[in-house]
Amino acid sequence: MNHYQIWHAIEEFAHEHGMSCSALAKRSGLDPTTFNKSKRFSKYEQPRWPSTGSIAKILAATNSRPQDFFKYITDDKSCQK
Repeated sequence: MNHYQIWHAIEEFAHEHGMSCSALAKRSGLDPTTFNKSKRFSKYEQPRWPSTGSIAKILAATNSRPQDFFKYITDDKSCQK
C-alpha cells in the first residue's frame, strides 16, 4: 500500500457515495479541506497520509465497513506513482 493508493481510494470512495472529497470530509465532521490535493504533500514535498481517525470517520459517516473502503487499494500499476 502506498501514498498514492490511499488517496486514490479516498477519491473513489467519495465518488461511489456521490460526493466530492470535500463533501465527504464535511459529512464526516472533518474540515472540508482535509482531503484536498494541496494537503497531500508538505511544503517540502514530504507525503502526508490521512489519519486512521479520518478513515474511521468517513466509514462511520457513510455507514460503511473497512472492506468497502479498502477494496479501492489494489496492486494495479495504474494506481502507483
